[in-house]
Amino acid sequence: MSCPLIDERGAQHVKSHTTGEPADRKQAPDGPRADAAGSGGYQRALGARQMQMIAIGGTIGTGLFLGAGTAISKAGPSLILWYAVAGAVLFLVMRALGELLTHRPVSGSFADHAREFLGPFWGYATAWTYWIMWVTTGMAEITAAGEYVKYWYPGFDQWKTALISLVVLACANLISVKIFGELEFWFALIKVTAIIGMILIGLGVLLIGFGDAGHTASVSHLWADGGIAPRGVRNSLMTLQIVLFAYLGVELVGVTAGETKDPEKNIPRAINSLPLRFGLFYLGALLVILSVVSWQEFQPGTSPFVAAFQKIGIPAAAGIVNFVLLTAALSSCNAGGLYATARMLRTVGLNGDGPKALAGLSGRGVPAVGVVLSAVVMAIGVWVNAVDPDHAFAYITAVSTGGAITVWSVILVTHLRYRQAVRAGLAAPSSYRMPGAPYTNWLALAAFAFITVLIAWDSGTRVALYVIAVWFVLLGVGYPFVRRGARAQS
Repeated sequence: MSCPLIDERGAQHVKSHTTGEPADRKQAPDGPRADAAGSGGYQRALGARQMQMIAIGGTIGTGLFLGAGTAISKAGPSLILWYAVAGAVLFLVMRALGELLTHRPVSGSFADHAREFLGPFWGYATAWTYWIMWVTTGMAEITAAGEYVKYWYPGFDQWKTALISLVVLACANLISVKIFGELEFWFALIKVTAIIGMILIGLGVLLIGFGDAGHTASVSHLWADGGIAPRGVRNSLMTLQIVLFAYLGVELVGVTAGETKDPEKNIPRAINSLPLRFGLFYLGALLVILSVVSWQEFQPGTSPFVAAFQKIGIPAAAGIVNFVLLTAALSSCNAGGLYATARMLRTVGLNGDGPKALAGLSGRGVPAVGVVLSAVVMAIGVWVNAVDPDHAFAYITAVSTGGAITVWSVILVTHLRYRQAVRAGLAAPSSYRMPGAPYTNWLALAAFAFITVLIAWDSGTRVALYVIAVWFVLLGVGYPFVRRGARAQS
């Protein structure tokens, strides 16, 4: 591969050692680059309070509140270990991304960095892969929202809830980034409150015998009911893919870089707090839940929070957790399905990797065309709900895990190439460095390769690899036409 800091004409972009910006700001033949100054025309309206809660909310989704029930039934207490392992791997990914963002906090985040250090194709492929990943995840979340509302209103059609949710969230994103930030702040606060409440109540059960579960709760449930991996190591390992899906959204911090106040300060702060958040919200919650309730009592498709609250004897346990699940689904659709996808679409418009119309901003600094396009595509999920509500969730989540592994791997490889550029004097070093690089990069990439093998091994999840393979074929076929269109517009 040729040096990624050399464009198609062979003109080398010499980096300033004070800012890391190209000294030569001429437009490359690949199409217009995103504003290298960072904001790219966006309004830096997300403060530290919102940034922290977006970072927290991005790591807490339906994967923990609902999907953990299936994983517990397969892995038993060993699931806690896999959450710790996956959390450690994704912390490395985020440290790599944090170093790239403090080098240059661009609005296109890792897609722009991939373009700069891996070449134009990888910028194009990363942006569109991230877009399709979150659009399909957004479809899944609005599908889930319709299911949760049916708990209170059984006669209300699932697709109607999905459509209403999509319209409301799209309108909020179109108004301003500040409205998005406030929505995400409160969504995250509800999720955090639920988890902390579960931990405190569970500790009360364990320490003072509070509630109906007081006489049976014990930390010995973590090893005494058939062992740490009661269904065997193989079944335990197969839950790693479920665990990885639960962390989907951790990279959203990077997408907000162009609209964050003081990104050089707030981005490292948000990333450095990840181990504490992973430890509290994932490991802490699972340790308490599996001590209060034996793993044998959890069933696939049932929220572990519901099971624990019911065991303790808390009134309306299912209703409380169902509300939190609804919040988690709307949060994911809001932050990933609409906010992040709209920013990625603007990135492809700026860089000539898609229609130029995607590059525009509204008077409020919002990529309105991207928001509307993502919402329209996500509306396909509403149609799927109307046609086949029983299988909708399974249909539209197949691509999410494969897309996430692809994007996270690109971040790690981009960081490796950035470090090479720094050593060659072609890029300015960052003060926020990834620990242990390049060895930690290769360790995280090996972990993703291993999980990909597990996905291929399981016939139920293998379809994700088929879908992502077809997707990259389509990207490869479409790339020459996209470049030709970009040159025609320039």
